[in-house]
Amino acid sequence: MVYVPVKKNNVFDDLIDDVFGMPGFTSGTGALMKTDIREKDGNYLLDIDLPGFKKEDIRISLYNGNLTVSAEHHKSEEEKNAEGRIIRQERYMGSCSRSWYVGDGIRDTDVHAAFNNGILTLTVPTPEKKEAEEKKFIEIL
Repeated sequence: MVYVPVKKNNVFDDLIDDVFGMPGFTSGTGALMKTDIREKDGNYLLDIDLPGFKKEDIRISLYNGNLTVSAEHHKSEEEKNAEGRIIRQERYMGSCSRSWYVGDGIRDTDVHAAFNNGILTLTVPTPEKKEAEEKKFIEIL
């Protein structure tokens, strides 16, 4: 097999591909928290992929109209030999977070969450639509 390099637009593209294109490296929240958002029956339904996380690893908060989902996972493994000495020890920590502006009128009691098979489903009411205000003119005296 012959490797044929692809022409890049500039040096910046090469740098980004070298750093963020490495195997095993995921960049940005889009790589971790893939989200489908749809509207149904006056609610937004958010399906957020969180594979490998448990329900206890996930935190959902609402502050100043911003709905934030964050997940953090800690894992530690060790292998010991017959004498009880550690021959292998691994630690892993992963976290991700993502926010959406849902409006100032939404309260924490309005948001409902369920977690099943690595998918977090949030139900958020759509903000009430305000009627378009009629343009009014101010009289000049």
